Amino acid sequence: MSRCSRLLPLARSVCSLTARQIAPRAAFHRPAPQSCRTFATPSLPKDQPHIRLGTTAPNFHAKTTHGDIDFHQWLDSKRAILFSHPADFTPVCTTELGAFSKLKPEFDARGMKLIGLSANDLTSHGAWIKDINDISSTNLQFPIIADADRSIAFMYDMVDAQDMTNKDDRGIAFTIRSVFIVDPQKKVRLTMMYPASTGRNTAEVLRVVDSLQTGDKKGVTTPIDWTQGEDVIVPPSVKTEDARKKFGEVREIRPYVLLS
Repeated sequence: MSRCSRLLPLARSVCSLTARQIAPRAAFHRPAPQSCRTFATPSLPKDQPHIRLGTTAPNFHAKTTHGDIDFHQWLDSKRAILFSHPADFTPVCTTELGAFSKLKPEFDARGMKLIGLSANDLTSHGAWIKDINDISSTNLQFPIIADADRSIAFMYDMVDAQDMTNKDDRGIAFTIRSVFIVDPQKKVRLTMMYPASTGRNTAEVLRVVDSLQTGDKKGVTTPIDWTQGEDVIVPPSVKTEDARKKFGEVREIRPYVLLS
């Protein structure tokens, strides 16, 4: 028997083994990266955009308790706060809307428009507002969006991973408590996300509005727990001498920590 004929069976065996080892690997492929989160929710878009600070707030058309709106037209180059609620006639949401209603004069004084969103229809909203006014001794005057199909909630990513399994009788996920602060250029400047079980702090929403507006007006930043009237931080890029010329009294805690 020649050397070649003796090696032929071995070569066939090696080829067969290699094919079996390689085949599963060849069948494996890495899925293409996706730029959007996806949810398999009935009647809602599959792709969900990310809402990042500095991006333009997505536009939408909606029915509200003050009539139909185009969100960007409703903004009218003003500052605004969009905040969502899981459902009408729920205890936490009722207390929140009552609190925002009572603080509306403070938001008005800062040039802020308020608009709420709840995942029910207009008929439900109208009856619920009567409860809110009665329970909180207020007179709610800002619009509430009717988002019964959660289309705006999904557009603004107002649903968390757990809530995707927390669905209503139509199989649609409930929303969480979200806050979006939008500036006159329609840019999202701040977001807050709360679980449905935790009520928001309206004083904190007002505080961050003051912080944003102070920073825009004076070119400064604000330290932890800052409230209006307290010391602000001069950006580290500004030298102490230049800061004193611009802001007057400046305290140098460190070369990179200047308070005014």
